Amino acid sequence: MALSRRVLLGRLAAAGAAGAALTAGTGGPAAARPAPGTRRRVRTGFDRLAADGYRLLDGQRVGVVTNPTGVTGDLRHLVDVMHADERVRLTAVFGPEHGFRGTAQAGGSEGRYDDPATGLPVYDTYNKSGQALAAVFTASGVDTVVFDIQDVGARFYTYIWTLYDCMVAAVLAGKRFVVLDRPNPVTGRAATGPVLDRAFASFIGREPISQAHGMTVAELALLFNGEFVPRAAGRPVELETVPMTGWRRSDFFAATGLPWVPPSPNMPTPDTALVYAGTCLFEGTNLSEGRGTTRPFELLGADGIDRRWAAAATELGLPGVHLREAYFAPTFSKFQGTTIGGVQLHVHDPEAFDPVRTGIGLLVTAKRVWKGFAWRPDHGIDRLTGSSVVRTMIDAGAEPDEIVAAWQEGLRRFRTVRARYLRYR
Repeated sequence: MALSRRVLLGRLAAAGAAGAALTAGTGGPAAARPAPGTRRRVRTGFDRLAADGYRLLDGQRVGVVTNPTGVTGDLRHLVDVMHADERVRLTAVFGPEHGFRGTAQAGGSEGRYDDPATGLPVYDTYNKSGQALAAVFTASGVDTVVFDIQDVGARFYTYIWTLYDCMVAAVLAGKRFVVLDRPNPVTGRAATGPVLDRAFASFIGREPISQAHGMTVAELALLFNGEFVPRAAGRPVELETVPMTGWRRSDFFAATGLPWVPPSPNMPTPDTALVYAGTCLFEGTNLSEGRGTTRPFELLGADGIDRRWAAAATELGLPGVHLREAYFAPTFSKFQGTTIGGVQLHVHDPEAFDPVRTGIGLLVTAKRVWKGFAWRPDHGIDRLTGSSVVRTMIDAGAEPDEIVAAWQEGLRRFRTVRARYLRYR
């Protein structure tokens, strides 16, 4: 019997997702290709779901929370793949910050529209939580909500709180929830940095996890469901996770063999993700965090800063990173069109590099050498670090090691909780 075009496309797409282990990494940019000597290719949660014929979604009307990172190894988007396959009843898409197709800048979304490629309704989740988000799920008519977005390993990257908000909303709306796992691009070796105080909760940190969490999205979903969702929604969500194969906790992104798709406009490469958990703290200051340059979060600076900052920061002996005196002119955001001075981070030993301690050292030295240093008036630094401790200690003249020591007890407690939800070696 002749196959319909949609069935044929679906089977080819699923085969591509399952078989991309043979071809992944050959067509992407150099930064996304596997490093020489890569041991293997990681199979993502979606790869495994497709290879299994989507049995986990049998008989369900499915909605997907995703963005441009939800791709197969050969860079087809999972929404396009699933829509073409009659074994899946895909009926809705839910877009986070930056949007489903990724057209919006930070703090923006794409709104409600019908996707031109598939005709599927796309619903906006950004800035929605609780009953408001539950109402979106109810209006969509789905039975199961699937989540597949590439995270970068930092508490203040909003996609993990989209995950949390969607889990809570799924409970309120009576929906199943499925998380398709992807790698933590900066490894899952350790949790580092201060743990959020709930008094400082916001969309860049809903619950008490550490600044660099060292988990995958599926592991986070298990932790959220075990520790936080019942507190917010009254009970856990009906949760399924589809783990990866081939990923190890020590893997940086280059070892996975997967293509890198920027999860947001200012996260262009895995190198950006490597420093982000520390240098994003500069969003809480009047310095540029490098937005509007080709190296956001690797370039930091302000009008009036000169070589003294790089020199002072280098004297700290921060492991794994060289700090180069740098000058640049952002094309948008802070200091747009103005040539400013600062530093560029060059990570030469990723395994030794500690992004959070580095970020603290850079804040301390910036305040010491530049008389124009100031915190954002809304104390955004407190939401980024999870409390007022970092800001007040820096203002009091504390050394970086003193500041790092101040969060160790809370971090120890979080690491104990975190260990119960880890699923990879």
